[in-house]
Amino acid sequence: MKNQIAGLMLGLLALPAAAAVQTKSVEYDVGGTTHVGYLAYDDSDDTARPGVLVIPEWWGLNDYAKQRARELAAAGYVAFAADMYGDGKTTESPQEAKSWSTAAKANLRGLGQAALSQLADAPRVDDAHLGAIGFCFGGTSALELAYSGAPVDAVVSLHGHLPPPATSDDVNASILVLHGAADPMVKMEDVTTLAKALDARDDLDWHLTMYGDAEHAFTNPAADDYGIDGVSYNEAAAQRAWAHTQTFLADKLAGGEAGADD
Repeated sequence: MKNQIAGLMLGLLALPAAAAVQTKSVEYDVGGTTHVGYLAYDDSDDTARPGVLVIPEWWGLNDYAKQRARELAAAGYVAFAADMYGDGKTTESPQEAKSWSTAAKANLRGLGQAALSQLADAPRVDDAHLGAIGFCFGGTSALELAYSGAPVDAVVSLHGHLPPPATSDDVNASILVLHGAADPMVKMEDVTTLAKALDARDDLDWHLTMYGDAEHAFTNPAADDYGIDGVSYNEAAAQRAWAHTQTFLADKLAGGEAGADD
């Protein structure tokens, strides 16, 4: 019996450590301003895995964006949530958020590319397989990153504004647009304009899904707390959109492996 117990204990000691998502802040420079991003990864082994950039809503790098980064890490990616404003600052004031996001739009592609470079250089990242997702302002930023010709295989915009690419843009990424059909902040003509612009590009892999009765920011459980007309959480649409995001990333970044169980 003692030998059996000893053997069992040795066997348990030999088992690999349970997967654990680790997080840390990462400082990086953009045009002389210090930005503070949020890296999330599974430290159970050192195997290289696809990286996903997470670009927050216009509130800044808050808990919601960090939560999504941790969920992606648990699904098998290395995730990096970008700081689009500098100093890691966040706000709950719509006026302040509008001011900050308006200023950021002057260098939206540069800010996205700087954050993507941090992700690509992070430990455990397979920099040949990178993706980006974004929410609201971040969804717009993710699309602009794709239009910039950045080395991303897949980009997802969740309830973002929908600028079409310029004719001179070099778009190589697969694009998924997840949009609330009841979003009053994005006109249906903007959806149509984007669809036509993407469809006009030969061999571009793009997809558009609209969710009925879903307003702006529909994936964020805290959306109603801001008290903004047309901004609300829709649980059913949020769950479907996140499942679609996971399936899309798994297909484009990892051949259906990472995130396949979600």
